[in-house]
Amino acid sequence: MSFIIRVLVNAAALWVAAQIVPGIDLTAEIWQILLIALVFGLVNAVIKPILKILSLPVLIITLGLFAIVINMALLALTAGLMDGLTVAGVLAAFLGALVISLVSAVLNMVIPD
Repeated sequence: MSFIIRVLVNAAALWVAAQIVPGIDLTAEIWQILLIALVFGLVNAVIKPILKILSLPVLIITLGLFAIVINMALLALTAGLMDGLTVAGVLAAFLGALVISLVSAVLNMVIPD
């Protein structure tokens, strides 16, 4: 059940980012949005820990701010893998990563595991 909730939270965060951030387009039906959210979750679960370990010195030097760059890269990677999600440029990826992180954090606080 927790896995389904996480996919729904990712889908909601991606949808909010697409509504707020110019340059992020989510042109898909609801089932496709859920599939994109699933891929985004898998990319975060598999690739993000590897990138954090490899960039640990940079993360320490920047006091963790480099994590935003990692999130931008993962969002762009997901957009590259999936039709229906486009990220147009670095600024859109930056703002999208911020919005997705904030929405996910708020929803994870509100929705119990």
